[in-house]
Amino acid sequence: MKILNLLPIINATFWTEDMSEYLSKYLQQDTVLDTWCLDFGPGSIEGEFDEALAASSVVLKCIAAEKAGYDAIFVNCFAEPGVRAAREIVSIPVFGGFEPVVHYALGVGDKIGIVTVLPEVVPMISGMITRTGLSHRFTRLRYVSVPVLDLGDDKKVLVNALVSESEKAIVDDGADTIVLGCTGMNDLRENVERALLDMGYKVPVMEAGQAAVVMLETFVRMGLYHSRATYMKPRDKIRTWWGGEEKKNI
Repeated sequence: MKILNLLPIINATFWTEDMSEYLSKYLQQDTVLDTWCLDFGPGSIEGEFDEALAASSVVLKCIAAEKAGYDAIFVNCFAEPGVRAAREIVSIPVFGGFEPVVHYALGVGDKIGIVTVLPEVVPMISGMITRTGLSHRFTRLRYVSVPVLDLGDDKKVLVNALVSESEKAIVDDGADTIVLGCTGMNDLRENVERALLDMGYKVPVMEAGQAAVVMLETFVRMGLYHSRATYMKPRDKIRTWWGGEEKKNI
């Protein structure tokens, strides 16, 4: 099985082999995970503007990935730019970072506390929560005030911030499950969960990227697909892209 790890940004220099290994930690041995990034789009996604810039490029990369023989696509962002649009045009499973980890989290507790990066992303995540129809299963959104591209600068400081906000989510908000609300929070879940356990909080901490690729793998192995009753194929028409080039059936 081949899964594409699609970074919806234009610069993938921060992505390392260690990050790929962490993302692949729970995959079957015969599953291959490759990484692509965008040719056009934002350097990181930290708001609706960035998401909008990324979405079209994400869809075109998904089309290319299906043609290249990939079995599934992980759009590696909690905001899920272009995911629903991509499901309309490709026939292979496509997930972003939000849906899979939320579905897993709903199975281990009643109240999910999401700790994300910046206040700018809170409205985006709030909108996704509203779309689920399960707002009553979430506590208030919390954030660590660290930009996405700075997440790897000092992991000790980041873990301390995540633990602090997670404790507030547990004590003040009533969360019984913590979700790390950015797929850039790679290789942190175990440290956060261990610190919370040392403080007396036996609360699961869930990482979005691992949840997404495991769910994609499950979809492929079970022959599951996105419903065409919801994700209907786009009608045949002329569509223009960069430079005014005309294309059909993009």
